Amino acid sequence: MIRLLMCDDHQIIRQGLKQILADTADIDVAAECDNGTEAIRLAREGAFDVVLLDIAMPQRDGLDVLIQLKREFPKLPVLMLSTYPDRQYAARCFKLGAAGYLNKSAAPQQLTDAIRKAAAGGVVVSASQAETMAMDMARAAHDVPHEALSHREYQVFQLIASGESVGQIAERLALSPNTVSTYRSRIMEKTGARNDVGIALYAVKHQLVAV
Repeated sequence: MIRLLMCDDHQIIRQGLKQILADTADIDVAAECDNGTEAIRLAREGAFDVVLLDIAMPQRDGLDVLIQLKREFPKLPVLMLSTYPDRQYAARCFKLGAAGYLNKSAAPQQLTDAIRKAAAGGVVVSASQAETMAMDMARAAHDVPHEALSHREYQVFQLIASGESVGQIAERLALSPNTVSTYRSRIMEKTGARNDVGIALYAVKHQLVAV
């Protein structure tokens, strides 16, 4: 039996996923939670075969949690779950050690197959994700500026490009406004943008945000 730890801040999503997995004979949702801090606590206290982790969560986002989980439990497979297009986050998730990246619109069979493959030690990469990552590598070879952004800078970059203010970003990421402003300055320096509009236009140009 595959013991699954599920973390998503939306109860309706967790309920839907549990209904899908209830039809399987080999996957058990052993624990669930609605925030990253709780996910780390549960992982420390229980024995799980796979973690299913949402990216966009308040307080501590999924990428931060992924980094912490892989630091403490390097052999624990973590599948990332998101509404974001593959181009925005898939490659970064894999670089941070994720076993797979699933969109919330994925078919039930894709979800169950991914959990089983991750539990067996495999990496779940779709054809579209492989193509996207190959394209990203090709762009990186030509020194694309956003590839130089750190993990935290990329988080702030995404939120600015989505229209959030410094104050909103500070609250979402549990940072001080001054710290967010520092990241914003670094982002503008690295991308050549002069203001928030420039950051948004850069993100759209490079297909890093949904439009």
